[in-house]
This record gives sequence, structure tokens and C-alpha cells, in this order.
Amino acid sequence: MEHIIQHFRQDEQPFIEQASGWQREVEDRYAPKLTDFLDPRQQFIVEAVVRQNEDLQIAEHGCFEQAERKRLLIYPSYYELQQDDFQITVFTIQYPTKFVTLKHPDVLGALLSIGLERSKFGDIRIEEGYVQFAVAAEVADYVRLHLTSIGKVKVHVEELGETEPLLLMAEEWIEQSHTVASMRLDVVMATIYNISRQKSQALINGGKVKVNWTLREQVAFELQEGDVLSVRGFGRAKVIATEGRTKKDKIRLIVGRLEQKA
Repeated sequence: MEHIIQHFRQDEQPFIEQASGWQREVEDRYAPKLTDFLDPRQQFIVEAVVRQNEDLQIAEHGCFEQAERKRLLIYPSYYELQQDDFQITVFTIQYPTKFVTLKHPDVLGALLSIGLERSKFGDIRIEEGYVQFAVAAEVADYVRLHLTSIGKVKVHVEELGETEPLLLMAEEWIEQSHTVASMRLDVVMATIYNISRQKSQALINGGKVKVNWTLREQVAFELQEGDVLSVRGFGRAKVIATEGRTKKDKIRLIVGRLEQKA
């Protein structure tokens, strides 16, 4: 356990311990364990923990192609995996598209407002008036009953038909090269988003910045390879790699920016 923990940040230890508990549960009960929807960082941690035991396997599913949030199934190697094991329902939303346009934050806020925990629903996909989102099957009836409006707009949710296509990702990662004086969060943000240090610090202090889906309010927070930034109003970026230093001792970064597909 200690050799795993040392590779992660201290505030990630509680989740590492939770993942270890899932692993032990599968080992003790000889039965599969299905998680809630996990973000990519949590998925990475679970895989790091479970891979320590060669007798266990791990599978993931989020329904959508290139899904970000997925349910993971931890299971003994002899278990035969079934698609139904992931217990995911995909809903569509019917609403008056002629009069209003729903956006991702609208749908996310509505699902949270009816009392759902973020771990109980997965990706939300929106394209030209079409809305689809994945939920854990155990809360599907609750969502169907309680999600009747988004903001002031009356909506109707229904399960996606088997023959209806799933919406594809409307965004893609575009790589960029940068040099930074340090890996401090405010420094890297200022460089990636081409804003001042003061502006980046204000965003961080204002609770508008997440790293690996966790709110970070320390301007001096140290970023690492693989970290994903989400800045309200500026979009997402990820630190793909650090590539040594320049002659002036600045750090070379390869960064990805999430942008709309052309």
C-alpha cells in the first residue's frame, strides 16, 4: 500500500484507501464489485491499486465513445464479463428547442439540483438541440420522475432507444508547446490561457479552478505531468509532458487544449 501512496498526492490517500477496500472486497467475496461513475483521475488510481493483484481484472464502461466518466468493474479473473454488468441507462431530453438552447452546465446543474450525487451520472453530450446523458441504472427511475425542468424550461426525459445513435465528442485535444518559469498553478495557467498572473490568481482564489476534477484554491499548487485543468470560462487543458529545461532554465511543457472540432 505504501509504495502506491507515495506516487500520489496526500489528499488522494482517502480515495486510494477506498479503492483498496473495493479490491479486498472482491478478494474476500470472490464476486465482482461495480463502482459509481469515476472521473479519469479516480479511474487511474483504481487501476493502479487493482493491478497489484494478478488474480483480479478491471473493466470500464461509460456508454459513450471516448467517455470521460465511467463505471469500473473489478472482478476475479475467472469471471465472465457481461455488458449488463455495468448497469448504465442513457437518457435523452425532450425540450422546446425552437425557444431555448440547453448547455452542458444547465443539464449538470439540473441533475445536481434534484439531489443526485455527481458519481451517479456520467457524461453529458449535447449537439444541435440533442441532449443525452448516462446515469447509474439504480437511479434511473428517480431521474425519470424528478427531472421535469431545467431552469425555467419544462423537459421530458426518456430512455434512449436501442437503435438510436449515441452522440460523439464535439471536442478534441490540440497540443501546444510552452515554456514556464515553474510548475505553480498560477504560472502555468497564465501561460496556457495567455492571461496575467494576477488574473490567474484571482480565478484560483475565486474557486473557479479544478485540477483533476478537484477544486484547488492554492495559487502555489504544484502541477505534475498528466494533470488536467478546468478553468471556468477558459476551458480545459492538460499537462501532457515536461521536456527538460531551456538555456534560461525554464521548463518546456507539452500541453493539450480541449477545443471544438473543426
